[in-house]
Amino acid sequence: MRRTPQAAAQLLQALQQDHLRRTRRSIERHADPVSTVQPVVDGRVRLNFCGNDYLGLARDPRLAQALALAAGEWGFGSGASHLVSGHSRAHHALEERLAAFTGRESALLFSTGYMANVGVVSALVSRGELVLQDRLNHASLLDGALL
Repeated sequence: MRRTPQAAAQLLQALQQDHLRRTRRSIERHADPVSTVQPVVDGRVRLNFCGNDYLGLARDPRLAQALALAAGEWGFGSGASHLVSGHSRAHHALEERLAAFTGRESALLFSTGYMANVGVVSALVSRGELVLQDRLNHASLLDGALL
């Protein structure tokens, strides 16, 4: 059933009235992991309880420098998946080092946590098997189980 523009507007207004409408925020400054600098969002200093920079590496100047060097050598993106356009020597070396570090035979890199969860759950669960999870699980876990 197609929704009319009026119906969509009514749904959006209901979300707004219930304080459930989500909007994107404009970040002027990220937090600095090595100081007390806090993020500035929509012109206000905030505390970030929802980030996923668990190790404080997103703003590390050493990583920014390494990224700039790598971008100069490798460019930005491969243009397709590893299976289609190839797997870089840098990614292969990182997988080997991670495998050695963890004492495993091999390691596999995923470009996002979402892709990792979808890949791992769908690889571990076979068709017809039961997966019990909370409906509020992250979408990647729900999607992995659906696959």
